[in-house]
Amino acid sequence: MIDSKLFSLYAEYGAVGIIVFLFIMMIVNLMKSQKLQNEDLDSIRQSIAKTETKIGNVESIIIKMLDRWNKSDEIGQRHREDIVRELNDVTDDLAFLKGRMNGRS
Repeated sequence: MIDSKLFSLYAEYGAVGIIVFLFIMMIVNLMKSQKLQNEDLDSIRQSIAKTETKIGNVESIIIKMLDRWNKSDEIGQRHREDIVRELNDVTDDLAFLKGRMNGRS
């Protein structure tokens, strides 16, 4: 009778021990998994920071390039307007000379 009680007591403690061991193993595995996830998240954060920096640099370059093109277009437009103004002056002078020549005859 003592052997059966002692056996059942050992069996009960053994089962409790196994359950506690499995619970501890589960906690350890969760901690390892959490550590790996944190490392992955850190690498993702670093990649995002690098990408944001590159996007900021590209954005700055594009804005400068567009400003340059706008200035170039403005200069070209002013140049064309100056040429048209000169042509109008020459045309007016030519018309004046034609009128003077026609008036003499």
